[in-house]
Amino acid sequence: MAISVRSFTGATAREYKKDLARLRIAVFREYPYLYDGTLAYEEKYLDTFMQAPENIIVVAFDGDQVVGVSTGIPMKNEPEAISKAWEAAGYEIDKIFYLSESVLLKTYRGRGIGGRFFEERERWARSLHYETATFCGVIRPHDHPAKPADFIPLDAFWQKRGYERKDGFTCTMSWKEVGEMEESGKELQFWSKLLSQHQD
Repeated sequence: MAISVRSFTGATAREYKKDLARLRIAVFREYPYLYDGTLAYEEKYLDTFMQAPENIIVVAFDGDQVVGVSTGIPMKNEPEAISKAWEAAGYEIDKIFYLSESVLLKTYRGRGIGGRFFEERERWARSLHYETATFCGVIRPHDHPAKPADFIPLDAFWQKRGYERKDGFTCTMSWKEVGEMEESGKELQFWSKLLSQHQD
């Protein structure tokens, strides 16, 4: 079947909460996140996103099956753990749109869906007059024991989309990693771009 990508905002985005939770658990369990999540925790965690104004969820369908989901939310609606690096540097977080996550089943990667995820979220952010788009990715050592031999970092893909690494801008998030008994903090690196300088 043909793959289709559609965007939803506001109340309609909430219809895909369970799909987002399911895919986050499946995809983030892979390296480099190694996330050991549960559906109950995910649904509670996602409540904040689902209730936020100006949110967006971009969904990839294979027929009627949801195979990928990507989300975005104003930075001002994110926890301080994410926004504080920007505030400390003097940025106005009211002008920043945060690209929360993109989760796509492995068999559907390499088909341009990831690019569409960025395009749709950036288009939404521009329509709301946000000036900067940003996201963060977990930092792992190059010799991490769980790193697959065929692992390809996404840096080149992000750079092709116009994003630059924000050196010195990191945040810490906690989650239970595969093999851990409890949650531990992980450092994540921010990437960003000015939306006014990069049009679709």
